[in-house]
Amino acid sequence: MKNEATFTRLIESIQTAHRELAAQAGKAVNISLTLRNWLIGYYIAEYEMNGKDRAEYGDRLFSELANQLTGISNCNRRQLYRYHRFYSFHPGIVGTLPPQFKQLPLLAEKRIVPTAPVQSEQVSRDLITRLSYSHFDELVDIDDATKRAFYEIECIRGNWSVRELKRQIGSLYYERSGLSLDKKKLAKQARQGAEPQPVFNIRDPYIFEFLGLKPSEVMSESHLEQQLTDKLQAFLLELGHGFCFESRQKRILIGDEHFFVDLVFYHRILKCHVLVELKLEKFSHENLGQLNTYVSWYRQHMMTGGDNPPVGILLCTDKNHALAEYALAGMDN
Repeated sequence: MKNEATFTRLIESIQTAHRELAAQAGKAVNISLTLRNWLIGYYIAEYEMNGKDRAEYGDRLFSELANQLTGISNCNRRQLYRYHRFYSFHPGIVGTLPPQFKQLPLLAEKRIVPTAPVQSEQVSRDLITRLSYSHFDELVDIDDATKRAFYEIECIRGNWSVRELKRQIGSLYYERSGLSLDKKKLAKQARQGAEPQPVFNIRDPYIFEFLGLKPSEVMSESHLEQQLTDKLQAFLLELGHGFCFESRQKRILIGDEHFFVDLVFYHRILKCHVLVELKLEKFSHENLGQLNTYVSWYRQHMMTGGDNPPVGILLCTDKNHALAEYALAGMDN
């Protein structure tokens, strides 16, 4: 019997097309970003070995590269070093490169000299199609190849998000697995409640910077937050003389993690930054701690001569007065 064209079937067909093609788009972007970063790491490693003028740069190579690559997203000195490590850990990815890249001079003139055990092309293909570069960026800190491979496999098996990967590494899952007498039970426990990887995580700073998107275009959690934030900007600008809007969804790097401050103002009379965090939930000490972290970071990294210490404002939907009193004890900012 033929499938009859009904309004319900029309809706289902559109939803299915959107869902499947959106998934393909997300996967394509992730793969492209991963291959770009791998190629950057490869070119640096190749230059270190065979560059005619490499002696001229020596230990300054990564710094000089970062200075020259300011127009390319995420190519600061630290990231370039991590791309170099990423390549050295996964030389087998060369087999997954599109044909046009295999014909580039540096790749065509000589064979790649791997600095780690060569993985099969299929293993490398599975890794780059199942893991985002943000996963690799977490894994690149692991020097032990066996430990790193363990988390790669578990990431794929459990379809872990980046946050879940960080949680499992932090819980010493690899070490506990080695000591456990019942590894299957431990693995089952580890996978229960694990946060799955989203189809296309547009909040990933590597992704939207690679695509040339601005944080303010992609970071709002919902239409409601977008509207509230827009109203909040106008409200703060009318609070009084001196508020100067500086940034929205300001990205800061603390250690190895990216964070985003909802709104940043500079008060030219008080001569200090004012950081605003908007939370669509009841007051919590976790949110206050997050804001205090941002304020402390601004105090250390953004204050200049003549500035007063930054001030943080946390706006939430409700509060427990007693909790707020204790949470704020000792804080004057």
